[in-house]
Amino acid sequence: MPKKTPIKKTLRGKFLKIYLLLGVIGFAVTVVLGSYVLEKNQINSVSKMLYRLASNLAADSPLRYSASATNLRALFFTLPAIADSQGIEIWIVNDSGNIILNTENPWITANNPALIENFAPESWGNTYYIIGDFFDFFSKEQLSVISTITSDMEVHGYILIHYPMSRLYHEVNRRLWMILFIYLAVYIIFLLVLLIFTNRIYRSFRAILEGADALAQGNLNYQIPVDAEGELGHLACTLNYAAEQLNKDSEFRRNYISNISHDFRSPLTSIKGYVEAILDGTIPYEMQEKYLKIVSYEAERLEKLTRSIITVSNLSSHQRTLIMENFDINDTIRKSVSTFEVFCRDKKIQISLLFHGESLYVHADCEQIQQVLYNLIDNAIKFSSPGTEITVETTEQGNKVFVSVKDQGPGIPKDELSLIWDRFYKADVSRGKDRTGTGLGLSIVREIIKAHSQNIDVISTEGVGTEFIFTLDIAK
Repeated sequence: MPKKTPIKKTLRGKFLKIYLLLGVIGFAVTVVLGSYVLEKNQINSVSKMLYRLASNLAADSPLRYSASATNLRALFFTLPAIADSQGIEIWIVNDSGNIILNTENPWITANNPALIENFAPESWGNTYYIIGDFFDFFSKEQLSVISTITSDMEVHGYILIHYPMSRLYHEVNRRLWMILFIYLAVYIIFLLVLLIFTNRIYRSFRAILEGADALAQGNLNYQIPVDAEGELGHLACTLNYAAEQLNKDSEFRRNYISNISHDFRSPLTSIKGYVEAILDGTIPYEMQEKYLKIVSYEAERLEKLTRSIITVSNLSSHQRTLIMENFDINDTIRKSVSTFEVFCRDKKIQISLLFHGESLYVHADCEQIQQVLYNLIDNAIKFSSPGTEITVETTEQGNKVFVSVKDQGPGIPKDELSLIWDRFYKADVSRGKDRTGTGLGLSIVREIIKAHSQNIDVISTEGVGTEFIFTLDIAK
């Protein structure tokens, strides 16, 4: 028996490790990808909001007509309030690139402007915002949005709005932490669900493993408690069924050996006894021929039993290959029946043949079907009373040929019908007329028909007779 290997890594542990690993990977992906997506979305959202504000200010600005001190003074009182409420910095830049109003620096005026070096809005291209220190004006990154002040198709200046990127990053981090909190909450909930699920699966799996170990150690009576559904429940039921079948096979092997020993012992005892009696002179010379015939008969019984055992063994282990061919089943039946003429004459039994047409071709292994016919007819003769009739009939239905062997014997009791196919099963001697059979004939018949993927059935009524019917494929 192979040595039992302890389980070092359980399936539940592997599931948990994989889940934890996926959780870590998912967390890292969420942080990296989430930060990137949130930042892009926030920049896009804030820049659009600021651009709308800048466009509205540019459209309503008095500077559309002139950058006079009066107009600038009016804007100086309105723009800081807007900037404070939005947490932004608003600039007004003239067409020469000079800052003439800054909501964060009241010292910058039209009379005291601040020049923006290398200021060229046209170089921004299609975008309306940039991110950076805005030409070294800021020590920290800003999101800067620009909108032109135009009138009569002429540019009179620009409105610039600056938004601190630190504020934007703070909002991105706040939203990211919310996402991560939801992620961790869902992750923990699913972890609990996984633990409950794997615990239930693990219990069922452990029960199956214990059952498999019990079977491996030869305890074929062990039954796995089935409390799971789905694949594990099916597996447990399958193992229980396999254990039952192995138990039955084990019992069959014991009975098999017992039956073989019994069936071999009887003729061997007779042969040994008569041969020794002849050798030591107990049986006189003039009587030796009689007892030698008995020895020959018993030896024939042994040969027949041996052939039957080999046939059953080969059929069961699929060692015998079917040689499929087209042949006339009617002609095969005639030849099989002719081998029983002497037995039928001795018992005054008549065999009637009822054929579907003169010839009827089937597709099967001719030699094995002859064996089936021989066994069925032999059985019918054994259990038929003298002066009765046996009917062998063929009929055609669809793509099948039905072959029937019917006798007028004592019939088979209902409680024995399911047992007649068992190996070494012999009918009660009270209804049988022959005690020399091996008990393998019908088992061989069923194995051959099963190897052909065909069906065989039996109909029997006590006091009336028995009929065996099997099918064959009609030849194409």
